[in-house]
Amino acid sequence: MCTASSGPAALKVLGSYQPTVVVLDIGMPGMDGYELARRVRAQADGAQLTLVALSGWGQEEDRRRSRDAGIDYHLVKPVDVSALQELLTTSGSRSRRAAQPASERRTA
Repeated sequence: MCTASSGPAALKVLGSYQPTVVVLDIGMPGMDGYELARRVRAQADGAQLTLVALSGWGQEEDRRRSRDAGIDYHLVKPVDVSALQELLTTSGSRSRRAAQPASERRTA
């Protein structure tokens, strides 16, 4: 596991650390989570990652913006820890994402 305290720092970390799942906050300093997601998706291996927003923002507009930015799951704080653990356990495999069309991915 690796952490970053801002969007730009996360992009630097992703250059050397290759996770299968990225949990991000929407309201990060320096670059919001929507922009981070767009930049991650634009990278060569970005389509293979599972992106999870963990945010205090949970209105339908926030969820729509997450989907539009390429975020796979949008969880609202306070998060159900067991639901997050299950998502982290079952998400991230390349074959699972490849088999699941974007239109079927949920924003919980």
